[in-house]
Amino acid sequence: MVDAFHAPASPPHGWTAPSALAVAPPRAGRSELIQQWHERCAALGLSRVERPDFDPLQHSDLAVARERNQRLFTHAAPVMEMLLEQIVDTDSMIVLADTTGTILHSVGDDRFLQRANKVALTPGVSWAEHSKGTNAIGTTLVEETPTVVHGGEHFIHANNFLTCSAAPIFDPRGEMLGVLDVTGDQRSYHQHTMGLVRMSARMIENQWLSDDYGNRLRLHFHGRAEFIGTLLEGIIVVGVDGKILGANRSALDQLDMSIAALRMQSLPSLFGITASAVFDHFRTPLPTPMMLHAANGQQFHVSARFNGPQRAVVLDMPVTSVEARMPTPARDAAAAARPPCPLAQAPFSGLRYLDTGDAQIAATLQKVRRVINRDIPLLILGETGTGKELLARAVHQDSNRARQPFVAVNCASIPESLIEAELFGYEDGAFTGARRKGAVGRIVQANGGTLFLDEIGDMPLPLQARLLRVLQERNVTPLGSLKSIPVDIAVIGATHRNLREMIGAGTFREDLYYRLNGLVVRLPALRERSDLDVVARRILLAECPQDTPAIDASVLALFKAYAWPGNLRQLANVLRTAAVMGAGESHICEHHLSDDFLEDVRRVRPQAAAIAPAFAPASAPSPAPDFAATQAAYAAAAAAPEPLPPPSQDAAPSPVAAPSAPRTLGEAEIEMIRSALAAADGNISVASKRLGISRNTIYRKLRWNKAG
Repeated sequence: MVDAFHAPASPPHGWTAPSALAVAPPRAGRSELIQQWHERCAALGLSRVERPDFDPLQHSDLAVARERNQRLFTHAAPVMEMLLEQIVDTDSMIVLADTTGTILHSVGDDRFLQRANKVALTPGVSWAEHSKGTNAIGTTLVEETPTVVHGGEHFIHANNFLTCSAAPIFDPRGEMLGVLDVTGDQRSYHQHTMGLVRMSARMIENQWLSDDYGNRLRLHFHGRAEFIGTLLEGIIVVGVDGKILGANRSALDQLDMSIAALRMQSLPSLFGITASAVFDHFRTPLPTPMMLHAANGQQFHVSARFNGPQRAVVLDMPVTSVEARMPTPARDAAAAARPPCPLAQAPFSGLRYLDTGDAQIAATLQKVRRVINRDIPLLILGETGTGKELLARAVHQDSNRARQPFVAVNCASIPESLIEAELFGYEDGAFTGARRKGAVGRIVQANGGTLFLDEIGDMPLPLQARLLRVLQERNVTPLGSLKSIPVDIAVIGATHRNLREMIGAGTFREDLYYRLNGLVVRLPALRERSDLDVVARRILLAECPQDTPAIDASVLALFKAYAWPGNLRQLANVLRTAAVMGAGESHICEHHLSDDFLEDVRRVRPQAAAIAPAFAPASAPSPAPDFAATQAAYAAAAAAPEPLPPPSQDAAPSPVAAPSAPRTLGEAEIEMIRSALAAADGNISVASKRLGISRNTIYRKLRWNKAG
């Protein structure tokens, strides 16, 4: 929307042009535009010297008008009160009018309300153009665009002491609902008034949209992720058939489309994606925003909201709803472990969602709950893929900062030369290749919310000093700038590394460690957890919310026997593939699993079977290498206090034969990685996909386990 406002080439006699006048439509300059408005009023038979009309609606008629617009008033009244706080003591008032121009409600400075009453600017009076000539309320109704009318621009001379800024209020289908206006003494004009009015009108429109379409899929988007959740975000409403049902003003501005043109679009034609694909992404617990491209090439960060009867999406599903769809034994066990309070009526809790019955996880979540909203840093330790970011997002979801940004930074994935600019931001020209006008750093993006520093142990040592200073002073100085930006953030760190060993080696700052470790929790590896069956079913519920397949007992036993070097991430990948291969079938069976996963299982079975006797009591007979024994062997290997040194690279390989001495789980893991590399002809990318772990993890483990 373009403000119908432009600095006049020759301002009318007796008034001073405001200093910040927006650009008018190219069809005319400001003076010509005012002249057109005045000619329109003269054609209506109005005179510029008319006396103010003091004939408001009868009390009963005003009551009818207010009742007819009760919903508009309900949404607008709190916004008007908030706007009043911004303009208090400025000789101003705020006015809400309906589509006929009748004033429904007004608030403002008492002294100015008395002056406004002298020109009939009061509830029950119509300020439509045919009644009051050119004025911000009436002209906005005609032009259907934000409008400023200042001083002598009013058609009726009696109103020349006023300066008025008005914005139309539209519903999501493009129908006008009314007008919001700020009117004051023309001598107290401020250039930011129109901005405040437009923002307030957008707040009302967004509330109306949420009220209208609470049971529909709503996509919140912006070209910059930090603006999602603000008044600048675009919102579009999607029907069950993928058609666009409505949108807010920011969506129209960003897409550069009219509401009529947008409502002719569908989600596939607009963003090249189906509604089911959006649901697939956002039904996972604590999902990240999507990146979508419009037909014109624009890129948007997209978040989804949905709170209607189709809440089968797992993100919005209370724990009891998930349990209700489990097979009977799992449901009974979950019900027995659940306290008697009615969780179904409680708000969604990220931490409660993660509590799937394992005692270690439950103890960790209990600790974390105690420090939420206490300004105590959280440090999460655990192997790759154990769900460190899921826990961080759950903490954010359950905190007072849930409506503010959650910004995740993977310190291991950003090149060392760029991580400083990524975190702290930079000014224009700060370094070669920098964007014009600079960029906002991730720390500033997280202001008011949560900053998640994943793989904090991989942060370069010089950068650790800058981060420590930010955490201490709560101020960020972008590269190339002398100005500090205050920030309010909750910090959560995570790493798979042993930070204490790194401190001893001089590769991690001790002072930063103690700044980050207000509470340190360790997430167990998947092989150490007792809830693998519940976790697997939960993943399948997310993948197949309709007709969720059960997991065959043999597959579940195989899963429990496997070491899962990629942990939850690997399990999710395996089940996702199996769900696709077994689409339409009632059970996930072994033949639905990918060949490379089955090869890994067969490769590890003999190794685990060889480990088992070494940890069994000397008097006990050697157990058969079944799944239970293999699982016990892995558990015992993980608990071994003194791992043996890795075998020399000079030793002859014997991948299948039993080792002559007990081997640790770490050694078995390294052997499996080497076997996967051999099977992939040395291709680390292929091996990492088969193992469900990152290439960096393979590099790191092989580097740390070189033969000495």
